[in-house]
Amino acid sequence: MASAILNDELLCSICLSIFKAPVMLRCGHNFCRVCIDRVLDTQDESGVYCCPDCREEFQERPALMRNIYLHNVAERFLVTQKEQEEITGICCTYCVDSPVPAVRSCLHCEASLCEKHLRAHSKSPEHVLSDPSTSLEKRKCSVHKKILEYYCTEDAACICVSCSLAGEHRGHRVEMLDEASEKKKTKLRNVLQNLKTKRDDIEERVQRMEKQRRKAQEKASGEAERVTALCTDIRRRVDDLEKKVLSEISRQEKEESLPLSALIHQLEIKKDELSRKMRHIEKLCNMTDPLTVLQEPDTGDLCDPEEEGGDEDTGGHDKQLHDGGDLDVAVISHTLHTLCEVITGIGSGIYVEGPADILLDVNTAGNNLLISDDLKTATCTERDQNRPETAERFQCNQVMSRRGFTSGRHYWDVEISRSGKWIVGMCYPSIDRRWQSLIGENNKSWSLWRYNNQYSVIHDRIEIRLPDKISSDRFRICLDYEAGQLSFYELCDPIRHLHTFTAAFSEPLHAALYVYNGSIKILGGSSSRKNPS
Repeated sequence: MASAILNDELLCSICLSIFKAPVMLRCGHNFCRVCIDRVLDTQDESGVYCCPDCREEFQERPALMRNIYLHNVAERFLVTQKEQEEITGICCTYCVDSPVPAVRSCLHCEASLCEKHLRAHSKSPEHVLSDPSTSLEKRKCSVHKKILEYYCTEDAACICVSCSLAGEHRGHRVEMLDEASEKKKTKLRNVLQNLKTKRDDIEERVQRMEKQRRKAQEKASGEAERVTALCTDIRRRVDDLEKKVLSEISRQEKEESLPLSALIHQLEIKKDELSRKMRHIEKLCNMTDPLTVLQEPDTGDLCDPEEEGGDEDTGGHDKQLHDGGDLDVAVISHTLHTLCEVITGIGSGIYVEGPADILLDVNTAGNNLLISDDLKTATCTERDQNRPETAERFQCNQVMSRRGFTSGRHYWDVEISRSGKWIVGMCYPSIDRRWQSLIGENNKSWSLWRYNNQYSVIHDRIEIRLPDKISSDRFRICLDYEAGQLSFYELCDPIRHLHTFTAAFSEPLHAALYVYNGSIKILGGSSSRKNPS
């Protein structure tokens, strides 16, 4: 292998032979001197010279620099290659003075012959010639020492004539070696074709799996980017909400602290005044001279002249402390509730984009609904489709899907072609098919309506109007069968939750559409576990 690689590196790109007197151009590429001179001679007329390998142009005819190192390597390689050929080649058995390559081998003589000795070799039939070989003894019978000429089909062995006539293979069915060889080659070709077919099948499967793996990797990469962006946005919102809550707490703390500090200061002054008066009275009480005690002002004068009013003031401050001492929990709770809504919004991300698996059932479509060939679009039309009236066909402009769901989490997206009255949702297969049985107008269906530019969600004739403005024409319906939840989302940026119905589902749920004008198209859907009814 290394010799083959070296051989490729020592080839002139012009003559494709080992370099002879290699020279190098300024761009670094090497050629035989004779080869590059011929090329440059042909470029003399145009006056533009360029390298045959990299096409780098030279203003003047480039000077040729002799590559001595490459010349030595090429010479050494040629010598080594010649020595190896002489060592590994099959030489004539009779040329003992100097080795001469053999051109044929004689199986009878067990000798290899050059051209000279081959001309003088016996031409008798027992002298069988073959391509030069070093293992001539393997072409003779190990028992009779005769040439193997036949093939025993019963024992699957190559035998000589003596084995067939008098040996252990006597009476067996035999074939000539060439005939047996062709038969085996035919079988081998059939085996080869079968193996090739299997290999091609495996290769095709590998390619399909590689394609699926690339799709999975691309999908995972896209989802990772989407989740990263979503989490980044959530962290930003959480940080903003945290700052808002902490700021509100700090503001309320300041509002409460300032009046309390003033009240504390007033009470401290009053406490000091009372302490001073108490010390003076205690001093009078400890005097032994009655005259001195009696000459002091009346003890009533030592009391605070505004004591009664002070009690009222203190009571007012206490009332203020009691009424305003707590934080405004309502404001903080509202802010934290907003945070919960942000986190809840992540729920829309549990569904992964996937291939559409919801097809409309023409057998249930009303006769004024045109269903597309791919069973994805329902269009209102004035032309009656003249479908046969059956028990499963809706009398109004409704249609439901072929597939129903009895477990797992699933979603499907729709696109509305024009504004007007339309309904999307899910229903039980037991829903009534008469005119008055619209999706949501019974206890067997749940729906999102648009009528008179007003959006509502309806179940069992109970309507809940959606107050938020809706501008998108794309919507998502998500089903979590085990959890008993059917949710509707507006496919805006970011996706917006509209409403979630909660129920204990008792039948398979089918996608359902009502089209008053325009059309509704199913864009796609996915499931966390596919289990159609």
